[in-house]
Amino acid sequence: MAVSVQLQNLVKVFGATRAVDHITLTIEPGELFFLLGPSGCGKTTLLRCIAGFNEPDEGTILIGDRNVTRLPPHQRDTGMVFQSYALWPHMTVAQNVAFGLEMRKLSKSETAKRVDEALAMVKMTDRAAHKPNQLSGGQQQRVALARALVIHPQCLLLDEPLSNLDAKLRLEMRTEIRRICKEAGLTAIYVTHDQKEALSVADRLAVLNGGVVEQCGPPREVYQRPVSMFAASFIGETNFIHGILERSGDSAGTVKTDIGTFTSTAVAPGLNTGDRVVLSLRPETLKLGDAPADAPNRLQGAVHDSIYLGEVAQHQVRVGGDSGPNLKVFDLNPRIIARDGVEQASVWVDPRDAVVLPAEGKAAPQ
Repeated sequence: MAVSVQLQNLVKVFGATRAVDHITLTIEPGELFFLLGPSGCGKTTLLRCIAGFNEPDEGTILIGDRNVTRLPPHQRDTGMVFQSYALWPHMTVAQNVAFGLEMRKLSKSETAKRVDEALAMVKMTDRAAHKPNQLSGGQQQRVALARALVIHPQCLLLDEPLSNLDAKLRLEMRTEIRRICKEAGLTAIYVTHDQKEALSVADRLAVLNGGVVEQCGPPREVYQRPVSMFAASFIGETNFIHGILERSGDSAGTVKTDIGTFTSTAVAPGLNTGDRVVLSLRPETLKLGDAPADAPNRLQGAVHDSIYLGEVAQHQVRVGGDSGPNLKVFDLNPRIIARDGVEQASVWVDPRDAVVLPAEGKAAPQ
């Protein structure tokens, strides 16, 4: 049965560094939850606190209704999948998967039954007698998953499990990990720095920055409605334009900038008229070409340095005159290509896609 995981005001300090700084999160039963952020943001430290490898200096960890904050790893009912696979090279696949059950003194018949079930779940039944060095990287990762699943954990913890795989295998294993977790009905917490991995697999994700949670929510919400410049720039690509806000509604307003005035229906909460703000404009939301007469937020631009990729072109578009800023624009099924010269064109963005954020480092309240 899937359980919730609750982190209450968790703190972990190493010397002068607060790797985890008063983090509070609730992971729902059966949820595939991602901890995402750059190197050094605290995501692996947080996962190791949940696993029991790091003891927090403050705060509480609940798995289901059990307080596991001071329990050793083997008493937490969690399964861990490591970045390095950590398979015994002298053991067969089946023996590697059975190892945790043997440590728990299960009967041979029950061990064999569970090993068969776990290998079937990760589609490795036909490799049961192989040694790890006879397997591909993707197959070894499946064995590591089976070893974590075979103990029937209440919660599965994954520490950048796909980072050692090539691009094609990573794509394949993303789908497989989600399938396996959902079929097993597991609550899973997954650490990665790969934004695409998190966006494509997670039910919800938390973006960490400097030991704190910058933003938490479903992937689409975090991508389309970031609450800070850090969240907007870390999840995908974006253009930033600084300006001054004039409010006109709960989530609407206009932003005066050096290159023109923009209307927005995506103003972050907590901002007031007169505040210094930043417009976040995703490259794929910017439209390029002959703009309709009623197109909102329209600017004239000079298209240059196009990168043509067939189905899409990536343009640099200078707006606001020769000294104005460059905007990155992704153009699907492109009609304009300016590799060596300059093409004049209109560029515009829907008010729903002109996201207004605080100009300072502090995130908007969620």
